[in-house]
This record gives sequence, C-alpha cells and structure tokens, in this order.
Amino acid sequence: MKIVVIGGTGLIGSQVVALVRERGHEAVAASPSTGVDTLTGQGLEEALQGADVVVDVSNSPSFDTEPALDFFTRSARHLIDAEKKAGVRHHVTLSIVGVDQVPDYGYYRAKVAQEEAVRDSGVPYSIVRATQFFEFIAPVMDMSTEGEQVRMPSVRLRPIASADVAAAVAEAAWSEPSYGVRDIGGPEIHGLDRLGEITLAVKPDGRTVVTDETAGLFAGMPDVLVGDDTLHTAATGYEEWLKRR
Repeated sequence: MKIVVIGGTGLIGSQVVALVRERGHEAVAASPSTGVDTLTGQGLEEALQGADVVVDVSNSPSFDTEPALDFFTRSARHLIDAEKKAGVRHHVTLSIVGVDQVPDYGYYRAKVAQEEAVRDSGVPYSIVRATQFFEFIAPVMDMSTEGEQVRMPSVRLRPIASADVAAAVAEAAWSEPSYGVRDIGGPEIHGLDRLGEITLAVKPDGRTVVTDETAGLFAGMPDVLVGDDTLHTAATGYEEWLKRR
C-alpha cells in the first residue's frame, strides 16, 4: 500500500513512517517542511496521488481554543476533499483518550471537532486515542517551574511512550478500517505531581515538586485521562523509559 502520513516528520509521524516502511509498504512523510500544508491545502493533491491510506498525526501549533479549532477543522476539510479526489480507502486519525469528556478545555473541543469531521466524511476511518506521551512530561514540568519548585496538580494520568503510540497508529494504517475508536495508554496510573517526582528522582536537577491543584495546563482537569476498561495497555513503563534515555 501507499500510506501518506500527515505530520510525518514529527515525533509520532516519523516513527509511523519508519514502521510502515519496515512492513514493506510505501510511506510518504507529508508536512509543511516537505511542501504539504493541510491548513492551506498546498501540496495535498500531489501527495495523495495513488494513496491507499492517509494517517493524520498533525498537531495545532497552539493549544488556545480558536487557533486549535481553526487548525483542526480547516485541515480536516482540506484533507478529506483531497482524499475523495484521490480515492483514498482509509483515513486514520490520532486523537486523545477522554477527549469528548472535557467540554471546557478548548484544545480538546477542537480535537472533538476533528473527529466529527472524520466520522462524517464518508471516507472509511479508524480513530486511535492515546493518553499523554512520556515526552510531554518534561515540557509540562518546565512550564510549571517557579524558581526551584515545579508546581503540578495531582490529576491522574496514564502516560504512554510515543513509540507505543506510533506502533498502534501504524497497525491501524495497514489494517482494515474499524469505523470506531481504539483507546491506548501506558501500564501505570500516576498523579501528574508523582510523575514529576519520578522524573527528578531519575534525573535530578535541583528542583523539587510541589503539589498545587491550581497550577498549569491540567489544573481542574476531571479524572478522564486514564481511560476505562476498554483501553489497550502498552508495555513500556515511565521510569523504565526514563532510565533507558
């Protein structure tokens, strides 16, 4: 198959491209840096010529509500139009576990709008929802640092290695469309503050974690980011992953 990966030069996309090629399929890494821009539609028609599957792991450059909503809805519209012209047989989208249960969080509302566009497109689809990536923890800590303190709430997460996310997305790409959602997450549930403590225990840098329920991006987030009994659990644990790196 020819599989086009939108966002194919990013953290997840580059790994999906590598896995698809290892499987013996043709993979095209499509992103603004390779001349493909879903926000404007530039380069889409050429990139999708002869494509069997399109994987969308692109991301909005902003977490703010309006820019994120504009990015995901406009990109989905351009992508779906190009897929129909090219005769694409399967669309795979990467989304977020619990995304439809946090209506007050603008970025999540934008991802829900993206999912709805995919479902309503008429193109056969599969949606993979993942929990937060391990790689996301350190930037969240940096954004939450005041002096020598990392102020983080105790909201529970079930983080997952990006490699495990890429594997699930790649598997969806070369499989038949599911017309549904598959939730994936890591093997352990921790409070975000505890994840900060684990990080600094493995890689101490002089900072300490202070539990603050009002701090940062996840302040006030309801307990929906760990999935439910239908979630598929990846094998890689956070502390094990940190020590390997």
